[in-house]
Amino acid sequence: MTYDFLAGIRVLDLSQYIPGPFATRQLADMGADVIKIEPPAGDPMQGFGAPDQDGISIYYKLLNAGKTVTRLDLKTSEGKQAFERMAAKADVLMESFRPGTLDKLGFPASRLQEINPRLIHCALSGFGQTGPYRLRAGHDLTYVALAGALAAQGTKETPVVADPPLADHAGAQQAVSAILAALLGRARTGKGAYLDISLCEAALSLNYLELAASQRPEGATAREGGLINGGAAYYRIYRTQDGRFAALGALEFKFWQAFCEAAGRPELAARHSDPFPQTALILETATLFASRSLADWLVLLAQVDCCFEAVLTPAESLAHPHIQARGLTQSGLGWADIGLPVIADGKPSSPRKSLEVKPAGQVLMELS
Repeated sequence: MTYDFLAGIRVLDLSQYIPGPFATRQLADMGADVIKIEPPAGDPMQGFGAPDQDGISIYYKLLNAGKTVTRLDLKTSEGKQAFERMAAKADVLMESFRPGTLDKLGFPASRLQEINPRLIHCALSGFGQTGPYRLRAGHDLTYVALAGALAAQGTKETPVVADPPLADHAGAQQAVSAILAALLGRARTGKGAYLDISLCEAALSLNYLELAASQRPEGATAREGGLINGGAAYYRIYRTQDGRFAALGALEFKFWQAFCEAAGRPELAARHSDPFPQTALILETATLFASRSLADWLVLLAQVDCCFEAVLTPAESLAHPHIQARGLTQSGLGWADIGLPVIADGKPSSPRKSLEVKPAGQVLMELS
């Protein structure tokens, strides 16, 4: 689903997999003209995950919807010349190479600035363009691990893998924010910018609460030991009688009290202030949830103001009446597509177009 806020802004996307393409898809959703330049073999994401009827991953199609896709071999003189002509007419360049790769191809940041002084060049990498880990291989899990963001989530026995990938999407969001800010700055100064954004540091920035706590005498929160990571009985996930799960987020006393009264255990309300971890209270609440099915809990708490929701499957989430009413989902394609989560001036955005594949020569002709 798209808007026209960025109409007239042209983005070259050299990135692959999830972070860069997710960021540029958001720019496309906001009206930018995004040209995705892939190597001759294409983006490896085409073969990652659930294949569509043509054998190409639906994840690749979703991440690159609304873009024009073309292929260039940047190791050849013809490919370099074509890319240079494209870069000269672009507003934004997104790339996710390992640091130094574009330099080896003949396009260091200084050369790109010569080609187009107004270019916003966003270099999105795992660990950033500088530092001892700049060339280190990684993926979302290892970025989140290094950022200290795995240590406090999961069970007492083990951390858990975050899904959807935390660093990938946090990095994409940070890239979008920085690009939009740089475009505003360019409108004032006329100059482009070089943005060095690290997926690891994007995860690090989201972990600010635990990082701050780690410097206090009491230290960071242990898994299942704090207010929002499972140490509070009123802020946990519980298994129901039928093996489903329910999420209780009754942080404030009024919500916890409302839950306890509706559940027939009003005496538990006073234990809201028990010290963390609330092990005994958690056990009693778990026993309480296990006494009813999820359907029964949904009926019982339907009109109770207590921050309670069922843990839905993805299919159940798409079918939920509130999700349907907001109009951000599109289905019937063999998969579901989720639009930009923005409703502007009370109006939903227009449907997102499928990706369009064009030869490089045709793209160049359209740019001239």
